[in-house]
Amino acid sequence: MNIILCVKQVPGSTTVEMDPVTGTLKRDGAAAKLNPYDLFAIEAALCLKERAGGQVTALTMGPGQAKKALLETIWMGADAAVLVSDRRFAGADVLATARTLAGAVARIGQPDVIICGKQTTDGDTAQVGAELAELLGIPHVSGVREILEIEAGSLVVSAVSDACTTTLRIQLPCLLCMDGDINTPRLPSYLRMQRTPEDALRTLTLADLPETDPLRYGLDGSPTKVERIFPPEPAGERRMYEGCSEELAGIAAGLLRSCKVI
Repeated sequence: MNIILCVKQVPGSTTVEMDPVTGTLKRDGAAAKLNPYDLFAIEAALCLKERAGGQVTALTMGPGQAKKALLETIWMGADAAVLVSDRRFAGADVLATARTLAGAVARIGQPDVIICGKQTTDGDTAQVGAELAELLGIPHVSGVREILEIEAGSLVVSAVSDACTTTLRIQLPCLLCMDGDINTPRLPSYLRMQRTPEDALRTLTLADLPETDPLRYGLDGSPTKVERIFPPEPAGERRMYEGCSEELAGIAAGLLRSCKVI
């Protein structure tokens, strides 16, 4: 089974600079880590490979430093990794990102299954996986908790929504967006780290994609843009009160009454 695993490198702290002109994150040189939600997707992809055979290829779009996140997937068990990196991809919104990944998937080869994490901690849109599936013309399921059965030409999965948990059969090729906290991700292997071949990771640029019009990618190819960014306003005056629970409850009630909340 040919499995493509989509991951992302995200900021490693909350002290990330924003570009005041483009409204996008300044990722070059910033502390970064593998998106936490993607760890569950990695484990799901590796378990699927162990059950069905085949190989796992990790895929990400980002600057050169994103190679570190891809290497981590290889150290955990992925067979190969592809970085899609080009200055003209910078500033991409969810649609431009999905379009770039779709081009990379076409270049890699038709997968049986594409596995993504629930969402990323830097965007929290949870849209790229679904948009990638639509661009590739394949069915997809979000909120997948478990792959129950592997059959010829299809998978049976358990997926959760706001209302219920559903068991679904989905035809291959397909895309699965895994939910969070569904498994225990394995740790990177030191032996795999030492044995990782140089050709396990390759890089694709705009010139390698089927569609090379730069206006379709990055900031130029993004239909949504951030118009303005600004620091949050100060919360205002802060008061500290001490006392027992009854005293503090009385103070809180008095403040609410003075504000005409109650």
